[in-house]
Amino acid sequence: MPEPFANEKRGAPRYPLIASADVIEVETGASSSAQTSDISRTGCYIDMLNPSAQGTQLRVIIKNSNDVFEATARVVFMVPGLGMGVAFLRVAPQHEAVLSKWIAELAG
Repeated sequence: MPEPFANEKRGAPRYPLIASADVIEVETGASSSAQTSDISRTGCYIDMLNPSAQGTQLRVIIKNSNDVFEATARVVFMVPGLGMGVAFLRVAPQHEAVLSKWIAELAG
């Protein structure tokens, strides 16, 4: 992990998850394909060369196996050329169930 995040406090445990992600900026509609590297109940890290600016609101769609998770999120931090950490803001109940399933599998 890059040095600036060595002392970062996390609100929830993160679990490694490599999954495809579609990222859409809410304000501009700009979309990108990327992949996650880890996930938690409160957010995830998305690997991408051109991450969105800190504070940008996003729609994030993550596909893993046959499951799809979708949330509105906000960029908490970004590292140019590497990716960004996002915090989930709104998650519909059916997507909350998918996230809970993934975390249970990853934590098991």
